[in-house]
Amino acid sequence: MTEKDFKLPDYSYDKVEGNVVYKSPSNIALIKYWGKKENQIPANPSISFTLTACATTTSITYKKLKAVTPDFQFDLLFEGLPKPDFKPKIETFFKRVETYLPFLKAYHFKIETSNSFPHSSGIASSASGMSAIALCLLEIERDLNPDMDADYFLKKASFLARLGSGSACRSIEGDLVQWGRHSGTTGSSDLYGIKYPYKVHDVFKNYHDTILLVDKGEKQVSSTVGHDLMHGHPFAKKRFAQAHENLDKLRPILEQGDVKEFIKIVESEALTLHGMMMTSQPYFILMKPNTLEIINRIWAFRSASKSNLCFTLDAGANVHVLYPENEKEEVHQFIKNELVAFCQNQQYICDRIGFGAKRLS
Repeated sequence: MTEKDFKLPDYSYDKVEGNVVYKSPSNIALIKYWGKKENQIPANPSISFTLTACATTTSITYKKLKAVTPDFQFDLLFEGLPKPDFKPKIETFFKRVETYLPFLKAYHFKIETSNSFPHSSGIASSASGMSAIALCLLEIERDLNPDMDADYFLKKASFLARLGSGSACRSIEGDLVQWGRHSGTTGSSDLYGIKYPYKVHDVFKNYHDTILLVDKGEKQVSSTVGHDLMHGHPFAKKRFAQAHENLDKLRPILEQGDVKEFIKIVESEALTLHGMMMTSQPYFILMKPNTLEIINRIWAFRSASKSNLCFTLDAGANVHVLYPENEKEEVHQFIKNELVAFCQNQQYICDRIGFGAKRLS
């Protein structure tokens, strides 16, 4: 599909008012996306586990205006309070998607949103947040144009979410979602995420992710700035090629249930992501001393116990501990015994693979 396919024929704005609510999960990338082109196009493909517990719930109440206005009309509440610093991002998103949602200036929107996890702490709050808003808006369009089929709805929701935050396009569905054109993946696209189309071994279908909250504060360098620093990065070309190569390697690993090789790719990808941050100009470090302490303890525990737990990192200091269902008791005990002490206020989130966003009544 192309961008033109997401522009529907003219339809009337005959619905006066309504309300729609979606709960959309975050996701954790296994193959990382870092760097993008114009219009939120990724510089390399990525693949992620969709999560369950880490999610954003968004309600949009809409009311038709007496006339179409030159500006977007909306109020925004985050966790029950006005959040003026969020409004410019929503304004930018509306400008990007107006071509595909032409009703936006015909309504006033009240957007109420909340997270089940700390905002701006490296748990991809933009992914869950922007995907939830995209789904709500597309649901409004479906109310205005009921002929939209389910497959088109999912693709367009992912397409719209991408225009708000790149990784948000991977939060519409689950449990494994790939985004970015890749010659080895049928149906892959730079415009939206797709459910991973190949066979996946049962061991990877109920994976757990415990997120260790090393630092719940806002990152000193945003992901948007970090992506921009990949332009002219001395190692960018090789990194983008590496992502394609790792996606090829991952296919037989996922099919055969090769957890040992899975660990090698996932941890290497996490460290490469942060390596690109540390070698950009200007360079920066998002990991904290406790991040490194946790990684070293994971390595020591895995070596001694022959466990199959591993770590990954997003663009932040927090550590995602990934492990199979059949090891959860042992890993939970290890986390309590050795890792919780390195979390801010001893806080962590137990999560697992999920199956995408849900509309709430």
